[in-house]
Amino acid sequence: MIVLTKTPQETEDLARRLAGRLNGGEVILLHGDLGAGKTTFTKGLAAGLGISKPVTSPSFTLIKNYRGDRLALHHIDLYRLESEAETESLGIDELFEDDAVVVIEWNKYRAFPVPPVSVTIEGSGDEPRKITIEGIDESAFN
Repeated sequence: MIVLTKTPQETEDLARRLAGRLNGGEVILLHGDLGAGKTTFTKGLAAGLGISKPVTSPSFTLIKNYRGDRLALHHIDLYRLESEAETESLGIDELFEDDAVVVIEWNKYRAFPVPPVSVTIEGSGDEPRKITIEGIDESAFN
Protein backbone atom coordinates (compact mmCIF):
# COMPACT_ATOMS: atom_id res chain seq x y z
CA MET A 1 0.00 0.00 0.00
CA ILE A 2 1.29 3.47 -0.86
CA VAL A 3 -0.04 6.61 0.82
CA LEU A 4 0.95 10.24 0.22
CA THR A 5 0.86 12.47 3.30
CA LYS A 6 1.21 16.24 3.04
CA THR A 7 1.82 17.12 6.70
CA PRO A 8 3.35 15.55 9.80
CA GLN A 9 -0.18 15.34 11.23
CA GLU A 10 -1.33 13.26 8.26
CA THR A 11 1.67 10.96 8.80
CA GLU A 12 0.73 10.56 12.47
CA ASP A 13 -2.91 9.94 11.53
CA LEU A 14 -1.90 7.15 9.14
CA ALA A 15 0.18 5.50 11.87
CA ARG A 16 -2.68 5.91 14.36
CA ARG A 17 -4.96 4.03 11.96
CA LEU A 18 -2.37 1.26 11.68
CA ALA A 19 -2.08 1.07 15.48
CA GLY A 20 -5.82 0.53 15.72
CA ARG A 21 -5.37 -2.73 13.80
CA LEU A 22 -2.48 -4.10 15.86
CA ASN A 23 -3.07 -6.84 18.43
CA GLY A 24 0.40 -7.21 19.95
CA GLY A 25 3.37 -9.27 18.90
CA GLU A 26 3.95 -7.23 15.73
CA VAL A 27 7.34 -5.98 14.55
CA ILE A 28 7.42 -2.82 12.42
CA LEU A 29 10.57 -1.91 10.52
CA LEU A 30 10.84 1.80 9.68
CA HIS A 31 12.95 2.78 6.69
CA GLY A 32 13.78 6.30 5.56
CA ASP A 33 16.51 8.90 5.46
CA LEU A 34 17.31 11.13 8.42
CA GLY A 35 14.44 13.57 8.83
CA ALA A 36 11.99 11.54 6.75
CA GLY A 37 9.49 11.20 9.59
CA LYS A 38 10.18 7.86 11.26
CA THR A 39 9.75 9.30 14.75
CA THR A 40 6.66 11.23 13.61
CA PHE A 41 5.19 7.94 12.40
CA THR A 42 6.06 6.31 15.73
CA LYS A 43 4.31 9.14 17.60
CA GLY A 44 1.14 8.29 15.70
CA LEU A 45 1.51 4.60 16.51
CA ALA A 46 1.96 5.45 20.18
CA ALA A 47 -1.15 7.64 20.21
CA GLY A 48 -3.12 4.83 18.59
CA LEU A 49 -1.93 2.43 21.29
CA GLY A 50 -3.15 4.78 24.03
CA ILE A 51 0.29 6.05 25.02
CA SER A 52 0.11 9.57 26.42
CA LYS A 53 3.80 9.96 27.30
CA PRO A 54 5.74 12.09 24.77
CA VAL A 55 7.55 9.96 22.19
CA THR A 56 11.06 11.01 21.25
CA SER A 57 13.75 9.46 19.08
CA PRO A 58 15.82 6.79 20.82
CA SER A 59 18.91 7.71 18.76
CA PHE A 60 21.17 8.03 21.80
CA THR A 61 19.47 5.65 24.24
CA LEU A 62 18.90 3.04 21.48
CA ILE A 63 15.68 1.73 23.09
CA LYS A 64 12.70 3.55 24.59
CA ASN A 65 9.83 1.67 26.19
CA TYR A 66 6.29 2.99 26.55
CA ARG A 67 3.24 1.46 28.21
CA GLY A 68 -0.13 2.18 26.61
CA ASP A 69 -3.76 1.51 27.43
CA ARG A 70 -3.82 -1.35 24.93
CA LEU A 71 -0.26 -2.44 24.27
CA ALA A 72 3.32 -1.58 25.12
CA LEU A 73 5.58 0.00 22.50
CA HIS A 74 9.30 -0.69 22.27
CA HIS A 75 10.95 1.90 20.00
CA ILE A 76 14.45 0.91 18.88
CA ASP A 77 16.95 2.93 16.83
CA LEU A 78 19.95 0.96 15.55
CA TYR A 79 21.51 3.77 13.48
CA ARG A 80 24.68 4.04 15.56
CA LEU A 81 25.35 0.30 15.76
CA GLU A 82 27.77 -1.17 13.28
CA SER A 83 27.20 -4.91 13.46
CA GLU A 84 24.57 -7.51 14.07
CA ALA A 85 26.60 -8.68 17.10
CA GLU A 86 26.18 -5.23 18.70
CA THR A 87 22.48 -5.43 17.96
CA GLU A 88 22.16 -8.86 19.54
CA SER A 89 23.91 -7.63 22.70
CA LEU A 90 21.00 -5.22 23.34
CA GLY A 91 18.68 -8.07 24.31
CA ILE A 92 16.08 -7.22 21.69
CA ASP A 93 14.79 -10.82 21.85
CA GLU A 94 13.32 -10.04 25.27
CA LEU A 95 11.18 -7.23 23.81
CA PHE A 96 9.19 -9.47 21.46
CA GLU A 97 6.07 -9.90 23.59
CA ASP A 98 2.46 -10.74 22.82
CA ASP A 99 1.30 -7.54 24.54
CA ALA A 100 3.74 -5.21 22.77
CA VAL A 101 4.58 -3.73 19.39
CA VAL A 102 8.28 -3.43 18.49
CA VAL A 103 9.30 -0.60 16.14
CA ILE A 104 12.85 -0.71 14.75
CA GLU A 105 14.54 2.13 12.87
CA TRP A 106 17.71 1.42 10.88
CA ASN A 107 17.27 -2.33 11.23
CA LYS A 108 20.36 -4.52 11.55
CA TYR A 109 18.51 -7.33 13.31
CA ARG A 110 17.52 -10.47 11.47
CA ALA A 111 15.74 -12.90 13.80
CA PHE A 112 12.09 -11.91 14.14
CA PRO A 113 9.46 -14.12 15.78
CA VAL A 114 6.89 -13.02 13.16
CA PRO A 115 7.15 -11.60 9.64
CA PRO A 116 7.70 -7.85 10.11
CA VAL A 117 5.59 -5.03 8.72
CA SER A 118 7.79 -2.77 6.58
CA VAL A 119 7.15 1.00 6.48
CA THR A 120 9.26 3.07 4.08
CA ILE A 121 9.01 6.86 4.29
CA GLU A 122 10.34 8.95 1.42
CA GLY A 123 10.69 12.73 1.45
CA SER A 124 12.20 15.39 3.68
CA GLY A 125 11.70 18.93 4.87
CA ASP A 126 8.34 20.43 3.95
CA GLU A 127 7.72 18.12 1.00
CA PRO A 128 4.99 15.47 1.08
CA ARG A 129 5.88 11.98 2.25
CA LYS A 130 5.41 8.85 0.19
CA ILE A 131 4.75 6.07 2.69
CA THR A 132 4.86 2.46 1.55
CA ILE A 133 3.47 -0.12 3.96
CA GLU A 134 4.08 -3.81 3.25
CA GLY A 135 3.28 -6.93 5.23
CA ILE A 136 -0.19 -6.01 6.46
CA ASP A 137 -3.56 -6.38 4.78
CA GLU A 138 -4.64 -3.11 3.13
CA SER A 139 -8.18 -3.65 4.41
CA ALA A 140 -6.79 -2.76 7.84
CA PHE A 141 -6.94 0.86 6.69
CA ASN A 142 -10.51 0.90 5.37
